[in-house]
Amino acid sequence: MKGHSRSVLSMAATGFAAMTAALSASADGIDFETDTYAVVRDWPGSAVTRFSVAARVKVPAITESQVILNRGQAGKLLTFYVYKGVVRMLVEYKPGEYTHADAPLPKLNTWTHYLGTYDGKAIRIYMDGKLRSSQPAVGRIRAAEDPLYIGALAPGVRSFSGALDHVAVWNDVLTDGDAAKLADGASPATVRPEALAGHWHAGSLNGDTWTNTARKEYSATMKHDGKDAAKSAEAEAARSGLAYLGVKDDGYRGVWYMNQPSHDEYVYKYSGGLGTYCAKHKPFGVYAPAVDKTFFCYGGSTKENSRQLIHMVSYYDHRTGTVPRPTALLDKQTDDAHDNPVISLDDEGYIWIFSTSHGTGRPSYIHRSSKPYDIDSFELIPSTRVLDSGATQAMTNFSYMQAWHVPGKGFICFFTRYGYPAARTTCCMTSPDGVTWSKWQRLGAIEQGHYQVSGVCPSKAGTAFNYHPAQKGLNWRTNLYYLETPDFGKTWQTVAGKPLTLPLTTPENDALVHDYAAEKLNVYMKDIRFDDNGNPVILYITSKGYQSGPGNDPRTWTTARWTGTAWDIRPAMTSDNNYDMGSLYIEPDGTWRIIAPTETGPQPYNPGGEIAMWTSTDKGATWTKVKQLTVGSERNHTYARRPVNAHPGFYALWADGHGRQPSESTLYFSDRDGNVRVLPARINADSATPKLLQP
Repeated sequence: MKGHSRSVLSMAATGFAAMTAALSASADGIDFETDTYAVVRDWPGSAVTRFSVAARVKVPAITESQVILNRGQAGKLLTFYVYKGVVRMLVEYKPGEYTHADAPLPKLNTWTHYLGTYDGKAIRIYMDGKLRSSQPAVGRIRAAEDPLYIGALAPGVRSFSGALDHVAVWNDVLTDGDAAKLADGASPATVRPEALAGHWHAGSLNGDTWTNTARKEYSATMKHDGKDAAKSAEAEAARSGLAYLGVKDDGYRGVWYMNQPSHDEYVYKYSGGLGTYCAKHKPFGVYAPAVDKTFFCYGGSTKENSRQLIHMVSYYDHRTGTVPRPTALLDKQTDDAHDNPVISLDDEGYIWIFSTSHGTGRPSYIHRSSKPYDIDSFELIPSTRVLDSGATQAMTNFSYMQAWHVPGKGFICFFTRYGYPAARTTCCMTSPDGVTWSKWQRLGAIEQGHYQVSGVCPSKAGTAFNYHPAQKGLNWRTNLYYLETPDFGKTWQTVAGKPLTLPLTTPENDALVHDYAAEKLNVYMKDIRFDDNGNPVILYITSKGYQSGPGNDPRTWTTARWTGTAWDIRPAMTSDNNYDMGSLYIEPDGTWRIIAPTETGPQPYNPGGEIAMWTSTDKGATWTKVKQLTVGSERNHTYARRPVNAHPGFYALWADGHGRQPSESTLYFSDRDGNVRVLPARINADSATPKLLQP
C-alpha cells in the first residue's frame, strides 16, 4: 500500500483517564509509569493490507498484560503487546476474525527491539532482528476512525509499565534486512523513510506533546493527569461510543454468545442465549419490599443484531403483574457476554449497575440510578480504589463481579483481576458508599488462578472456588476451596474459624474442601447459600473434562454442606453439559430447591436444556424432581438465576438460545410454584403483562 495516509495500530478510546502518573524522557527512552499513555486521535482510518510497527522496549518486571501499541478494541484492528508469556502481534484480518504471531519476552531491564509486519497474507514478528514466528492471516484491516494508542490499550487499560523508544509505523512491509538494521541501532528515519508514517522517540518529547518526526501531522499527546475522574470518564466514553444510553427499549431481547469453536457436532465449547451468564456474575435481580418490585438486569441485544451486547435494566411489579419497557443503559461495544452487568440496591433504594469486563481489554463502569427505585436514568460513578502504596486511583476494570450490599455497612464485592499475579486472581473489595473502594484483597492466586461464587448472610460473607493447574491450562479446573470473612473483609478464615494468610498460593491449603484433582475431575462453580446457622452450602458440577459430548459424562450436580464440624458432600442429579447453570435456594421451612436446566433440550450436550425444579427435605441427601418448567422448546434454556431476597412471584430469571448457531434469545421468569412467564419481545405501550408459558 502506498502513501502516508494509510496506516494502522490498535485500540479504542474508552475508560477513565489515569488518576496519577509520572513521565520522563532521557537517553534511556521514555518511562511509562502508572496509567501513563500517549494518544494520536487523528490517526488516518483507511483500510490497510501492508504495514509494519516497531518499538524498543525495556521492562523491570512482567506481571500482567500490557500494551505497546494499539488501535481498536481488544481483538480488533491491531494490537502489539505483552501477553501470557509472549510479545504478540495481533491483527483482525477479517471482520470479527483475528490471529497473532508471537515472540519471546524481553530480558528484564534490557533494551529489546520488536518489529511486527502484515502483508495481507501473514503476520510476522521479529525480536532483535530475527524472525520469531509467522501466522497466516489472509485479508485486510478494515477502515476505522479509532485513535492510535502508545503504551496502553485505552486510557487506564493494560498500561505499559517500563520504557519505550523509537516507536514507529510504516505503511509497507519491512524485510528481514530492515529488521536486522533496526535491531543494530539504525533509526527508523533511515529505514524505508518513504514509507514511514510515524516515529516517536525520546528526543521528540516536549512537555506533553510527543512529536511525530516522520511527518508534521500525527503528534501524540501524553496523558497523565486524571484530575477529574467523573469528567474524564464521561469524555472518554463520549469519544469512544461507549456512552451511557439511558433510553427506553421496546422489548426484551437477550444476547447470543459463543466461546471457543470446538470443530465438532456441538460447534462451540459453550454457546447460546447467555443474557444471564455467567455463574461468576451475581446477582442479576433484587427484590425490594418497599416498592414490591423485583429489579433485574441482563445482557440484552439490539433488534438488528442478537450478538451486540447492550446492558439492560428493568423490574417486575408484583402489585400489577406488569413489566415496563426496559432501560438500555450501556452499549459495551462487544459481543462478549462475559461483559454482562450485575445489579445491587443500597439502603436508600438506589439501583447500582456494575458493568464488568472480560479481562483487562475493555473498561468497566459503575452506574447508580438518579432516583431511588427508579430505572429511568442513571449516573456514571467516578469510583476510586486504594492502591497497595496507599495512593488512590480511578477504578477502571474488574471481571466476574459479584456485588453484595450489606445493610448498614455498604458493598462487599468479589471479583477477578487478570494477571494479579495469577492469570485469574480471586479478589475482594469493600466500600461504604460505592464510590470510594478499599484495597483489593487477593484471596486466591494458585497457579493459573480461579473461578469463584460468593454469597453473604447476616454473620459473614463467603466464597467458594476451584483452581486452574499450571500445566493443564484454563480449560482444566479442579478442587474445591472455601473461605469466609466475619468482619466485612478485615480478616479471613476457614469455615472452621482458622485464620488464613492470603492470597492462597498452593493447591494444598487449609481452605481445601475436597481434592478433586486426585479424582481427575473438573469442577464448575454454580452457587452458594447459607442456612439459618450461617453454614455454607456450595453447588457445583463435576465432570471428566471440558469438551462437550457424552465422553465426559456424567456431569454430576453436587452439594457440599458444612455441618458445623465437617463437609457433607453429596451428588444431586445429572445433566449433559458443564455449563448448565441453575440456582440453589434454602427456604425458611428448611426446603432446599434447585431450579436448573437439568433435562435434555433440543440441542443435546450444548449448554442448557429444559428447566426443571428439584427439592430436597433432607439437606441434599435425596432430591425429587417436582416439576419440569419448560417442555418441547425450540432452543435450550440456561443460566437460571436467583434474585436476592427472592419473592415467590419472581423466583428465577433466565434466557433461551440455540446451542449451535446464532439465534434470537427470549427471556423468562418463574414463580416458586414453577409457573413460567415470558418477558415480551415487543412492548407497544409503557408496560405489558408477561404471558404465562403454556407447556
